Amino acid sequence: MRQLMWFRTDLRVHDNSALAAAMAAGPTVALFLLSPGEWQAHHDAPAKVDFWLRNLTALQQQLQQLNVPLLIAKADTWSAAPQVLARLCQEHGIAAVQVNDEYGVHESRRDAACAELLAQQGVAFKGHLDQLFFQPGSLLTQSGTYFQVFSQFRKVCYRRLQSALPRCLPRPAAQAALPIVSDALPTEIDGFPTPSASLQHYWPAGEAEAQRRLDAFAAEQMEWYDQRRDFPAVPGTSQLSSYLAAGVISPRQCLHAALAINRGEFDGGNPGVVCWINELLWREFYKHILVGYPRVSMGRAFRLETDAVAWRQAPADLAAWQEGRTGLPIIDAAMRQLLATGWMHNRLRMVVAMFLTKNLLIDWREGERFFMQHLVDGDLAANNGGWQWSSSTGTDSAPYFRIFNPLSQSAKFDPDGRFIRHWLPELVGLNKKDIHNPHTTAHLGGGLFGGIDYPRPIVDLGKSRTRALAAFKCLPHLSTLEADGP
Repeated sequence: MRQLMWFRTDLRVHDNSALAAAMAAGPTVALFLLSPGEWQAHHDAPAKVDFWLRNLTALQQQLQQLNVPLLIAKADTWSAAPQVLARLCQEHGIAAVQVNDEYGVHESRRDAACAELLAQQGVAFKGHLDQLFFQPGSLLTQSGTYFQVFSQFRKVCYRRLQSALPRCLPRPAAQAALPIVSDALPTEIDGFPTPSASLQHYWPAGEAEAQRRLDAFAAEQMEWYDQRRDFPAVPGTSQLSSYLAAGVISPRQCLHAALAINRGEFDGGNPGVVCWINELLWREFYKHILVGYPRVSMGRAFRLETDAVAWRQAPADLAAWQEGRTGLPIIDAAMRQLLATGWMHNRLRMVVAMFLTKNLLIDWREGERFFMQHLVDGDLAANNGGWQWSSSTGTDSAPYFRIFNPLSQSAKFDPDGRFIRHWLPELVGLNKKDIHNPHTTAHLGGGLFGGIDYPRPIVDLGKSRTRALAAFKCLPHLSTLEADGP
């Protein structure tokens, strides 16, 4: 019985749960839906859409080797997806649609609507666990609720994984050729301008590249991940986030690579490997939060009382942050990295997020949206979780009085100023002390120093910290907490 494999954020043929199930069940046709209206509504970045398109080209080549034709259809918004699927199933004699589960509110509603309409014409709609280790709802506290503290969630994950490690599925064997021709693939989508060649160069498409990055990271960097991951000028991270977000590689493949280095240990052995496994579990944690507390995917704070924070309306400050001209080099360098590459180092994501939400006291939702509009690895759960953590509005978040000082963060994690010099070439001539806080140099005058055009800081860090503490302390549940620490 003919199957339809609906690809979404799972653009690979190796270790793909739905694809394996489809090809085991019968002759399979593949589908990808173009939904530009939905992508715009979800603030997906042009760089991210371009990455999808380039990976579709690589995927189509892999599917050709399996004799699986790839169809391209358009459903501008997900509300149109049920009708498009129903038409295609009727045209091609499809008995079942196979998908890998997705977890946002809109995604879940879309799939439920598709399943309902297809059932009316006798077509099954089968979902599969694929982008997570555990089905949301299968890991709960003793009181039957979703975990809100990562350390508790992690312990349960370790215990479950040690008793039943999910295996990686091989690439399916090729099927007999079908009398269906693959559709031509688009190279661009209206409303999503093609990014620069230099940005594309950072993110080559295809499973082979994702696997190459994973293999290289496992062989050369993973064992030192805990020591190097916080230094943006050092190649200490895996650079796999965009591939995981698009499903070009699976978390199972990543976990097995880590365990191979660590002799099968989860919470012992090499601390760098354990640290990286924990990052995979953070990704898992935030997707479970998305399901257990769906308000976080609808613009609401996890900690509802923090919706009362008196965020500032400061469009000029917001624009300065967005454009990398705050006068604080580590902030500006990080934002320029984002604009140029579609990616930002994780330590710096926290630093710039705290600066926006605490020092500038601007609503975290402004930052969350801006990141999604530019990140090639934009993922609702991870992006929302990171922003709510930094702004002290989320689950297991930083205490409201923990406010990173960008100057000390800069000196600690970019001590020689290598990262700053790369992204702020106008500061290349400053020594490794002055480069973190150039407005203190004697050469500065009227926003210019030594003939270099670089702005003064747009905010006083000490005064803005006091302002942020006051804004959070006035919330009833926080008034009894004592503010301390930098």
